[in-house]
Amino acid sequence: MAHENLKRGVLTLAAGILVASAAHAGGLERGGYNIDLLFDPSDYAVEATTTYVNPQRELKNVRDTDTTSAVPLPGTTPGLTGGGNLNSRPNSVGETESYWVPRVGIKARFGDDIDCMADYSQPWGAHTKPGLNWAGANSNIETKVKSDNYAATCSYKFDMGQGQFRLIGGVFYQEVGGFKERLVQDFTGSGVPFSGIGRLDLQGDGWGWRAGVGYEIPEYAVRASLVYNSAVDLDNLAGTIDLRNARGPAPVNFYGVTGFASMPDSLELKVQSGIAPGWVAFGSVKWTDWSQLQVLKFCPSSGGTVAQPCTSLDLLYRDGWTISGGVGHKFNDQWSGAVSLTWDRGTSHGYGTQSDTWSLGTGVAYAPTKNVEFRLAGAVGILTSGSSGPVNFGGQVIGGDVSYDYGNDFFGAISTAVKIKF
Repeated sequence: MAHENLKRGVLTLAAGILVASAAHAGGLERGGYNIDLLFDPSDYAVEATTTYVNPQRELKNVRDTDTTSAVPLPGTTPGLTGGGNLNSRPNSVGETESYWVPRVGIKARFGDDIDCMADYSQPWGAHTKPGLNWAGANSNIETKVKSDNYAATCSYKFDMGQGQFRLIGGVFYQEVGGFKERLVQDFTGSGVPFSGIGRLDLQGDGWGWRAGVGYEIPEYAVRASLVYNSAVDLDNLAGTIDLRNARGPAPVNFYGVTGFASMPDSLELKVQSGIAPGWVAFGSVKWTDWSQLQVLKFCPSSGGTVAQPCTSLDLLYRDGWTISGGVGHKFNDQWSGAVSLTWDRGTSHGYGTQSDTWSLGTGVAYAPTKNVEFRLAGAVGILTSGSSGPVNFGGQVIGGDVSYDYGNDFFGAISTAVKIKF
């Protein structure tokens, strides 16, 4: 029975639950990296998964702490960074947007020892949209990050002791892009026919690699894997700054910028084992190097001037840790169920809204035949409370434009999947 659990139902369901539970992890995490399909015992397998996530982060006690003007207006001092005094606007707002995370993979076995898979995923992303009508609009109106990842991964296995040892390796190509809008200057009541909104657009791509090991004892439903995914250097990260709605349509107010960012490397340990007839326990620990994303600066070729200033994306992340554990049960040849608990350490520490999260996941798997499997998994969780304000980073004050608090907020996720194997 334990061997059947490894081949069908419970363990693939466990992976689906963990995807749903961790889909709102810290940093820019969305789908992350997942190579569980590589371990499928079938000769060929195709899997499609989509996850819907609905975070409900609410900002409150918002205060505009930089009320200076960025554009010269009558009675103001020119050359400062603020967007004007926005404290007359609402001091609470919903920040987050719901999103979808897709994944498609195909796996094939070559001979008795080699398995390979190719997959498409969206490992990174973010979408906050508090809008224009809040006291922190000079910090953020809308920010969106998206990614596309194309990967190929193979493993070679050989007998060792009671089980089989795997050597795992692969490469992936990644495209990352997005934009940020904020209120550069509040022109309300001034008669100036501009919205005052500035926009930064960026796009870049790069290559990464993965390496790892695995060990399996099928008759006891035992599997352990340790996989490292490299950083992806976006050396060609480039885009535009659009200040035409803040300074007028002159060409100087729309210009190109370049910069550098590196999407993080990660290390993940996954373990699972049969614990009784029809029962499996599973867990994982993942470290992600989000602390390499601090202040990302983007400048024109001139290096930045008063007419064409540089800008930055201020993240100030710390490393992320995600720990999950759970149990699964095979009820019969067609139905399996599982439940899990996940903790994710927030990447924000004094600046930003990414606090610790706790989530409870559950799901079912239905296999009408030995070649087809359907999964439905869900998770509910708590985004813990905190606050954001000025932070000193390398002698520079980050977050001096706005401060706010946030309470314990809810998020939910649901994941569906279909696998065809033969």
